[in-house]
Amino acid sequence: MKKAVIALLVVFGLFWMVTDPHGLAQSAHRAGASGAQMTGSFFDAVITFIREVE
Repeated sequence: MKKAVIALLVVFGLFWMVTDPHGLAQSAHRAGASGAQMTGSFFDAVITFIREVE
């Protein structure tokens, strides 16, 4: 079951890359930017929490 899902995701990614490479690149860029922003926000919250504990 796991292998089938992984294979399906790979086939979908390849299909998307062939049919709309610009859209795939934009989606990947947005996902990366969102992940970086969430990581930054998380560490800001951790730093603020540690400063308040001291």
